Amino acid sequence: MAFQKAVKGTILVGGGALASVLGLSQFAHYRRKQVSLAYVEAAECVTEPVNREPPSREAQLLTLQNMSEFDILVIGGGATGCGCALDAVTRGLKTALVERDDFSSGTSSRSTKLIHGGVRYLQKAIMKLDIEQYRMVKEALHERANLLEIAPHLSAPLPIMLPIYKWWQLPYYWVGIKLYDLVAGSNCLKSSYVLSKSRALEHFPMLQKDKLVGAIVYYDGQHNDARMNLAIALTAARYGAATANYMEVVSLLKKTDPHTGKERVSGARCKDVLTGQEFDVRAKCVINATGPFTDTVRKMDDKNATAICQPSAGVHIVMPGYYSPESMGLLDPATSDGRVIFFLPWQKMTIAGTTDTPTDVTHHPIPSEEDINFILNEVRNYLSCDVEVRRGDVLAAWSGIRPLVTDPKSADTQSISRNHVVDISESGLITIAGGKWTTYRSMAEDTINAAIKAHNFKAGPSRTVGLFLQGGKDWSPTLYIRLVQDYGLESEVAQHLAATYGDKAFEVAKMASVTGKRWHIVGVRLVSEFPYIEAEVKYGIKEYACTAVDMISRRTRLAFLNVQAAEEALPRIVELMGRELNWDDYKKEEELETARKFLYYEMGYKSRSEQLTDRSEISLLPSDIDRYKKRFHKFDADQKGFITIVDVQRVLESINVQMDENTLHEILNEVDLNKNGQVELNEFLQLMSAIQKGRVSGSRLAILMKTAEENLDRRVPIPVDRSCGGL
Repeated sequence: MAFQKAVKGTILVGGGALASVLGLSQFAHYRRKQVSLAYVEAAECVTEPVNREPPSREAQLLTLQNMSEFDILVIGGGATGCGCALDAVTRGLKTALVERDDFSSGTSSRSTKLIHGGVRYLQKAIMKLDIEQYRMVKEALHERANLLEIAPHLSAPLPIMLPIYKWWQLPYYWVGIKLYDLVAGSNCLKSSYVLSKSRALEHFPMLQKDKLVGAIVYYDGQHNDARMNLAIALTAARYGAATANYMEVVSLLKKTDPHTGKERVSGARCKDVLTGQEFDVRAKCVINATGPFTDTVRKMDDKNATAICQPSAGVHIVMPGYYSPESMGLLDPATSDGRVIFFLPWQKMTIAGTTDTPTDVTHHPIPSEEDINFILNEVRNYLSCDVEVRRGDVLAAWSGIRPLVTDPKSADTQSISRNHVVDISESGLITIAGGKWTTYRSMAEDTINAAIKAHNFKAGPSRTVGLFLQGGKDWSPTLYIRLVQDYGLESEVAQHLAATYGDKAFEVAKMASVTGKRWHIVGVRLVSEFPYIEAEVKYGIKEYACTAVDMISRRTRLAFLNVQAAEEALPRIVELMGRELNWDDYKKEEELETARKFLYYEMGYKSRSEQLTDRSEISLLPSDIDRYKKRFHKFDADQKGFITIVDVQRVLESINVQMDENTLHEILNEVDLNKNGQVELNEFLQLMSAIQKGRVSGSRLAILMKTAEENLDRRVPIPVDRSCGGL
């Protein structure tokens, strides 16, 4: 009876919602015609890029200094800022862009990696009959289709499963997801569908089985966010925009309008962060596209300007790939505190997030242990009890600051729409704020439209719909095969290069070093577990990488996938960059230190390392303590109470295993909590206790000692892996 009532209620709600959506969709057919015309117009009107390759950073700086006046100066090198630069330059406007850090160094590289319309925003639009929310979803779904079209190498459709654990939820969510398909219209990627319990478990075998009714699968897009942002910046540079990273705006320039007598913004005083050089960049129109720092620039213009952005922190974690299927994501629509959590495969790992909490604006957001544990607890609720969700399996974690538009009627940031606003100050500063990654292009279009109107520029309509981004034009799903056949690359490396650089992958392959092996012939990896190769470092400099942090986080994505692997690759990356950029020893050491701090604080290494400290408790059963003491004493044959590299080498030699002394030093140093050059029995027991509790995983010393104990008589090699293993 209850189920029948629930179904009837859902049908009524769904029917009403459907009617609302159909009513709101009166213009859908007209809009689709407009979109088709826009694609044709983009193809016909946009000329070929001015530059075959993006100019060097040095050349861009000279252009910024020597140009008497630009039409447009964009402040901010995130997705929206770069989108504004691309939109302006393809309309024929003289365009410049400056960014105080690296392209995509802020929020744009720290997203959930989804290109989506927003299922929860559609729910709000229907429940509250909110036309603004509906239009945002409609716009985002159109932009989703466009982004998948113009950067096919960096993006792809992804099926996302919504598991159902109560019968009444099945028709309720089915109606909602079908409405999502309906709103997408011709831009629907693939039709959603319902799975039975058994079929759901086939697709997602690690799912919680108890009380599972079935599942609904729908499609959204997924992308490599930092590389996508970079592709937009590089495309703008190729079309003639003067773009420069590490250029900080110190102040805004103003001049008096002779007609009105009022002060008007006329450019910016810029400082090269790398050299300290300062110079003026003059422009008829200045656009503030600085995301969370929107109000900072607005106050440069008017110190009494009111804040229009309310920052919100979103934390994500990365776990090993075995936590999720390779091609199926998971959505938790209602967490314990009402948030939404995504659990997605990404770059052969698993990404989980996000949180949504008010925060202060900072250039270096840090993921909190509280948020990491919140995500882990929510993941545990949806995974089978057979899968132990361990804190030690968090390989990386980061916090991104969303620049949400403040709604004074809202009590918390979770109910704030990510709709964007374009604001023009009295002095002519144009600010674009709010919005979301997916709608960067339409946000840019609205911003440049406002600039053209405000300054009477002679320029046509936007030409960025259907305009291929760097690497996308000649990409194909089989491009990697040519890389394997023509250059002798490993298949995994070739697939990675094709998916990262698109049709520019051949240029990276040409730079690849010979391995000296029979196969693979070229392509020396930076770290063994990931397909990143040394040639990418050299090519990354052509893509405006200036620091080691640029390389490990945004040219490659190592820092976002595994902080320990990124740290291992750092010395070689710094050596290669130093060779290309003529760094002296002092500069190399400075780069290493800065990159390690970045990994430690911003990418979750600090939280990871704090799972095992000299203050960690030992919570072991007496039987476990005895067992671990026996294992320890196999290495500590002299009963000293501690083990050193010499003790470990002695055991390894007894079973005919050779290991580099530097590697052994690193392995022991991970457990040497008081840093006295030796591992004491108490430290070893603290390690084993942390492993049992799931706070630590993949300890090389624990794996080495356990395997040595088992194989002292069998004389077999000992595997020592960083990212997996156990007791």
